[in-house]
Amino acid sequence: MAAKNPLQTRLTDMFGIEFPIFGFVHSARACVEICLAGGVGIYGGTRSTPAEIRATLKEIRAAVGDRPFGIDLVLPNGMPADNNREAIEAQIPGEHRDFVESLSKKYGVKNDGLPGMRSRFVRSEESAARQIEAVLESDVDIFACGIGSPTAAIREAQSLGKKVVSLVGTPKQARRVRDAGVDVIVAQGYDAGAHTGQIGTFSLVPQVVDAAGDTPVLAAGGVVTGRHVAAALALGAEGVWTGTVWLVTTEHELDPIVLKKLLEAGPEDTVISRADSGKTLRQVRTAWSEEWAVPGAPMPLRMPYQDILVGDLLGAIDRQKIEPLMHQPAGQGIGMLNEQTTVHETMKRLVREAHAALADLRT
Repeated sequence: MAAKNPLQTRLTDMFGIEFPIFGFVHSARACVEICLAGGVGIYGGTRSTPAEIRATLKEIRAAVGDRPFGIDLVLPNGMPADNNREAIEAQIPGEHRDFVESLSKKYGVKNDGLPGMRSRFVRSEESAARQIEAVLESDVDIFACGIGSPTAAIREAQSLGKKVVSLVGTPKQARRVRDAGVDVIVAQGYDAGAHTGQIGTFSLVPQVVDAAGDTPVLAAGGVVTGRHVAAALALGAEGVWTGTVWLVTTEHELDPIVLKKLLEAGPEDTVISRADSGKTLRQVRTAWSEEWAVPGAPMPLRMPYQDILVGDLLGAIDRQKIEPLMHQPAGQGIGMLNEQTTVHETMKRLVREAHAALADLRT
């Protein structure tokens, strides 16, 4: 009898995929290529309008055929009811406005009158409801909840034949989404890029596996090699949720300035800051994160007030190529990524290294 493929898990069977490797990206092209390479592409749609969500999901479906793919939305509790930017701006303290203006002057950022990615609309209950509606109307296979897991949305998505994935950072959160009936739980450790919690991946994953019961778990946070994939399986996960590793692929099409910063970053060159969104967000250390950390700098506001405070400036920074302030969310694994590759090369490497690591353990 042939030995079982160690990369064949409940999740490869559940989704009919070759490898239990999920790739979270903000690029439709990269999402497509992850699916074509045998994994599951998850498109980050939080900052997309409902019309953009509909168009992007149609674009991805046309390219991947019947292969499964997903979309991730951040749906935090406690957001304002309405998509009303004026109401948010009226509550922003003057000292915060003055600090942002001082950064603009210090680095020569011109006010071009355009919004940024974070200030195109207000993160609100209204915006979230319209985004969820666009997702539910689509034929996307997976609805992932990066922050927050609204029970009504979970139930409706599942009634439409979609699988629901929830990201968690503590065993308590894992038990909550397990009881809510999600199909897959992602245990995302402190190592991860973007929004992350306080428990390291190596400590978090087995605790979430124990808390999840029969619900399969993906390990996330610092997963950039096949050895990490093998370790995730050893910890009881049935696959991995990856993000940072795809940033340096040609298909992700990052700005060359940002790509250079990522490729040159070492293992200690990421920092957790609230300066982008108001929530903890691991990113490559730059003048942006450093300026908000100096003594006397104001404390970042909570979401969505920080979004609106800095959104236009962040957009202008990227449009005007203000190099010192340009930055990118990235996990601690970025120090192991030193050259640009393609999605298919990255997937092959992850699979090859995972098989090698698992074979070494057996011998």
